Amino acid sequence: MKIIRVFPRRTNATPIDDMAFIGMPTMFAEADEIHISVTFTWDIHEAERLAVQWDRVAPVQIGGPAMGTRGEKFESGMYIKCGYVITSRGCPNKCWFCSVPKREGDIRELPIMNGWNVLDDNLLACSEKHIREVIAMLKRQSKQIEFTGGFEAARLEEWHIESLLGLRLKTLFFAYDTVDDYEPLLIAAKILKDAGMIKPTSHVVRCYVLVGYPKDTIENAEKRLISVLQLGMMPMAMLWRNWKGDYKKEWKCFQREWANPIIVGSKMSLGRKG
Repeated sequence: MKIIRVFPRRTNATPIDDMAFIGMPTMFAEADEIHISVTFTWDIHEAERLAVQWDRVAPVQIGGPAMGTRGEKFESGMYIKCGYVITSRGCPNKCWFCSVPKREGDIRELPIMNGWNVLDDNLLACSEKHIREVIAMLKRQSKQIEFTGGFEAARLEEWHIESLLGLRLKTLFFAYDTVDDYEPLLIAAKILKDAGMIKPTSHVVRCYVLVGYPKDTIENAEKRLISVLQLGMMPMAMLWRNWKGDYKKEWKCFQREWANPIIVGSKMSLGRKG
């Protein structure tokens, strides 16, 4: 069966094969089914508009995280680019800002497919057996390894570090979403420094920092970002939006500055000189 996958917008993870389309259909598009994949809730209206247009080509299904679709088996290259891999779904935490527990439930381990960029919602919540099998898979890859799903610092253990040291790491993200995340992040940073994974000449260890949520201020957000800099991790501001995608203009400008690796890297260099 020929399935065209349609995406309202392109991201770093969007597939790039000939059966993946961004936006409207082309004159020569042919398929048995059209699957419109929606990641962000603010793209739902656009997905519905696209469904009307693509219905002229073949029957349309709309799904994806924004639609509340529960992820089942992972198909490499289907709805995310080849090389990106999901080895588990769900999360045992109940963070107020996150839709994952409502959509996916508690942690569920999946069959492990090959890839080098791990996107799991909370990999460290998985069993030791599963994590070790994921690491073993990653060691077989020819490309540098990325963990862009975000590690939960509170779950980091010494054996995780020992396993990670055996990988050719390009990027490893942690997450600083709430005030309670800082203390575990502080402890994790010390362990990572002792292991030689955090050092002045490297930006391998990074950290997502949630900003712009209700009652947050630019001043407080900047303090959180600077505190991550002081731990030796490169921060990356992640802008909170409501389900419509709304945010204040000043937050977008602020987030753009703190999500630019070149700008943030220069801040880290200045901090070391200071």
